[in-house]
Amino acid sequence: MNHQKDITLSDFSDYLFWDVDRTKLSLDGSKIYIIDRVLSHGMLTDWYLIKALYGKETIRQIVLNLRYLDRYALRFCAAYFDEPLTNFKCYNSTLSSQGHWNY
Repeated sequence: MNHQKDITLSDFSDYLFWDVDRTKLSLDGSKIYIIDRVLSHGMLTDWYLIKALYGKETIRQIVLNLRYLDRYALRFCAAYFDEPLTNFKCYNSTLSSQGHWNY
């Protein structure tokens, strides 16, 4: 992990973790949850924070295996990581469970 020592959970947008006790989250143990929240609801500043914390490859591996991303986050990740949409678990899950969406 690329932890920058000065980044903490309080650096992220306040609303991202409104429904959980932040004291029970850890940057290491909750990275899938944190990355998912940032991609689903975060701002650009939150994106920069996860990039600094986890690095591009870690985020890529997690994103490829998420069960859901909205179509905008999915397209952003596909372009950013230079991955075809079909490599994303959420794309294939959506297609099989809900029919083809125009992603």
